[in-house]
Amino acid sequence: MIFSVLLSQICVDSFADANMKLSGILAVLLLVYTERSGFGMCHPKPACRYPPSQWCRSLEIAIECRVEKQCMEVNATRPNQAVPVVSVTLYYESLCPDCREFITQQLFPTWTMLQDIMAVTLVPYGNAKVHQSFLSNSPFTCQHGEPECRGNMIEACILHLTERTLAFHIIYCMESSADVLSAAQSCLWLYAPSVPWSRVDSCVKGDLGYQLMRANALMTRALNPAHTHVPWITFNGEYTEENEDKAMSSLFQLVCHLYKVSRCICELSALIQTQNSSV
Repeated sequence: MIFSVLLSQICVDSFADANMKLSGILAVLLLVYTERSGFGMCHPKPACRYPPSQWCRSLEIAIECRVEKQCMEVNATRPNQAVPVVSVTLYYESLCPDCREFITQQLFPTWTMLQDIMAVTLVPYGNAKVHQSFLSNSPFTCQHGEPECRGNMIEACILHLTERTLAFHIIYCMESSADVLSAAQSCLWLYAPSVPWSRVDSCVKGDLGYQLMRANALMTRALNPAHTHVPWITFNGEYTEENEDKAMSSLFQLVCHLYKVSRCICELSALIQTQNSSV
């Protein structure tokens, strides 16, 4: 099992002070690389002078490293070909303990390795409710209080104002911090320094933020079957309890299973992506 994280009950109100640091991601990547030894039997261990990130750069290199068959299959299944990527949509709350753990321990690490064959959509809303009247300070109430409503809106605004890949990095940075809200500004500066915090703040405090949250509310309400907890995870637009259970413990294996080509290609793609990220 690539990821051995066992989650507690779905979205409890107490959050154990886990040390969710970036080193956890690096440890996961190292675990994948070392335990699987080049991902086991999917391809022979190459005896060549090139690192895995260059195996598919040319036919000559692929032949020397004895991975030409795998590289041909990888090249045949690029995103512009007929094989669709695996679409993963997460309906969540910014301060939900199990949501945070899934994002930091499963979703982000898996996406880091499989982003060429995996598309992630984040919908921060979860179990929030919309007030019938707008007499209160916020038109929403959230399971974990007003701070969660603000966190949901901050992340919705970040998703709207920044490119999707950057937004995911920012949200991972926030969710892996001890204080999600306090980390927002520094995480934005770290991954999207060209986007001033004032733009996010204006979005959160203005009508745009409420419009984004209403859109997320509509997406969440439209789920069929209706969501009963968070995190709520769909694959290619469909929800099954079986897939969600698998995702909570080993999302990597599930995405490779759902990808409509050889699992070996999925794992080779992950290995190449891991090597590229370490260069």
